[in-house]
Amino acid sequence: MSRISRIFPALGAILLVFIVAGCGSESVPKGDVMNVDGTTTSKKTYNRWVLVAAKSAGQGGATPTLDPPKFTKCVAAAKAAAPKPVKGQVTPTDAEYLSQCRSQYRNIRDQVMTFLIRAQWLESEAAKMGITVTDAEVAAAFAKIRRQQFAKAVDYEKYLKGAGVTEADLLLRQRTQMLEQAITKKVNADVPKVTDAEVQAYYAKNKDQQFTQPAVRDTLVVLTKDKATAAKAKAEIEAGASWASVAKKYSIDPASKDSGGKLAVAKGQGEQALDAAVFRAAVGGGIEGPVDTTDGWYIIRVKKETPGVVTKLDAALTKSLRPTVLQQAQQKALQSFAKEYQARWKKLTECAAGYIVIDCNNYKKPKKATTPATTQQGG
Repeated sequence: MSRISRIFPALGAILLVFIVAGCGSESVPKGDVMNVDGTTTSKKTYNRWVLVAAKSAGQGGATPTLDPPKFTKCVAAAKAAAPKPVKGQVTPTDAEYLSQCRSQYRNIRDQVMTFLIRAQWLESEAAKMGITVTDAEVAAAFAKIRRQQFAKAVDYEKYLKGAGVTEADLLLRQRTQMLEQAITKKVNADVPKVTDAEVQAYYAKNKDQQFTQPAVRDTLVVLTKDKATAAKAKAEIEAGASWASVAKKYSIDPASKDSGGKLAVAKGQGEQALDAAVFRAAVGGGIEGPVDTTDGWYIIRVKKETPGVVTKLDAALTKSLRPTVLQQAQQKALQSFAKEYQARWKKLTECAAGYIVIDCNNYKKPKKATTPATTQQGG
């Protein structure tokens, strides 16, 4: 089932949003990075999560130094960490290091803003739906997960320190996940009960693929690389040689070659030209071919046919199909809800200059860009 939101992985799956209730204005107050229908998020919160994301993105345990807009420390750190150029290798310029720092920061900034915006959307939507999650419920669910992932308390403390987060942060993440699950559950619960007509429509649409066992023809074949060899094999059989001996002598198909040339062909399941030739031939008739296929040249003789079988839509099958039809209806409903939900909350989301991403209502698609970018203004 598709999810309503996507929380970016660079935070190591940690979700925390400190919010300050506003007065309903869509403008972004000074000191904040965004305003979602009157609920704002501060630059202090944003900066904290930039550090968490940077730590998660760091290699070898090193946290990237990000100090916009001049990136003086970042450039210095990048130069210090760069390996000494080998003979003949061009040393990167300060401008190149600066470009690298800007790109790295913009990538993290885009991730953090998207993370904060979509997390707040979930909080606001849950409140709108009247969905609540108690602290006790969150604590119980979190405790269970913690026990599963950390057998020892020392390992858990080590994780917190390494990730740069607190237990309160993780509890808030757990709460948000539970709200998301509750929203999904409510959307699914609003899907009407599956009718017999809907089951019948599903059956009709999938009858050939799911409820029909194709006809199978027991066939004798010889597969060769070229038409001349196939014609030669055909002539020998017509002259009295056994099919098994000719298949053993000429066939390039290991399976049928070692089984006397026998091949069971299910209608519509194999190579198209071979399938057409086999089901065009008369059962018990003479040798057909050579037949040109993507695998080579065949000669064939159809010995027997087992008719196809269609499973009828009776009461038992109808009952067994209801959960599948319901699941598809719920998935469609969730996708429809997600589309409306995202469009609705985007209209209520304003971002400060320097923090504008595609989820912001004041985002404008760049007229021309050489590289993918989602953030506008600043950095």
